[in-house]
Amino acid sequence: MTERKERPVTLRYIADELGLHISTVSRVLNGRGDDRGRAASSETATRIRQRAAELGYQPDPHGSGLRTGRSGLVGVLIPRLSDLVLATIYEGIDEAAGRHGITTITANTLDDDTTRRLRTRLLLARRVDGLVFGDAHLDDAFLDELAADGVRFVLVNRRAGGHPSVTPDDVLGGRLAAEHLLDLGHTRVAVIAGEPFASTGTDRTAGFLGLCRERGVDVPPDAVVHSSFDTAGGRSAAERLLAGPRRPTAIFAVNDFAAIGALGAARDHGLQTGTDLAIMGYNDTPLAAELPIPLTSVAVPMHEIGQRAMEMLAAMLQGRSVESVRLAPKLRPRASTSPIRSAVDPREASGRRPERP
Repeated sequence: MTERKERPVTLRYIADELGLHISTVSRVLNGRGDDRGRAASSETATRIRQRAAELGYQPDPHGSGLRTGRSGLVGVLIPRLSDLVLATIYEGIDEAAGRHGITTITANTLDDDTTRRLRTRLLLARRVDGLVFGDAHLDDAFLDELAADGVRFVLVNRRAGGHPSVTPDDVLGGRLAAEHLLDLGHTRVAVIAGEPFASTGTDRTAGFLGLCRERGVDVPPDAVVHSSFDTAGGRSAAERLLAGPRRPTAIFAVNDFAAIGALGAARDHGLQTGTDLAIMGYNDTPLAAELPIPLTSVAVPMHEIGQRAMEMLAAMLQGRSVESVRLAPKLRPRASTSPIRSAVDPREASGRRPERP
């Protein structure tokens, strides 16, 4: 039967309909966790929930905020939502937030400190309960200021200082990349190292160079080139490496987009990726396996990183102590890396057979 409501469906409305006290209805519908239904028998609680569903009752977030002192909002700050890695991490954050009855608000910071400070203050002015940062810088005075002010926040993807974070174990990931290329016989290796202010770039590079040193492989300073994390940055860095006097036989890029830029540079230099030059990336975005030459990459659990970060923040909001989490990466070898070739005639490398004497 269709109900015709003469007034808004409120807790008072439901209580009057069922002949119950409003506090009983409120405890059943709006209590937190185990508190729900504590003031009512299971039969009464079932009646209340059933009638609320029939009437289309929706809790008032403003009223709930007044009772709990919370807004039910969490701000998420990331460099760019167009970045597939951060977008996937955000999906994990938002999914976990929904399980806690939390709404997320996202802001792009463009990895710019002034923009991030402004947008953080705007989010705090909206009385968010906490923040998730996906754009932390290694030397991050702003995060220190927020922590000193009692703002509750978690870092994702990048670490900074001792602030709680959920990241891949990027040092291990860099070591996996180096192990893969060295085991294929490459000793003239190079790194597209990303931005020096981001732990993702510095940790992955440090892990890679550390294993090279342990295996007795020298990687000179000019074989490590910093760049932005996008395809344009990767292409520019690869151009420098391929035009240098010591052209590498293998390049490790600290993310997949920089690696894709390197693929373009290799093509324009007349090099066949996987044959003349090994190239590998990091993060194992869905695009990596579908490229014309599938890209070897180090896989990280991006969606899980987001989920774990939101669970960590939810625990902080409940007053529980938390510890940073490092999730293990895995190597995904594909056709873009192969064993080093023995010396060949340059004309063979370009597809032309040498003339016979």
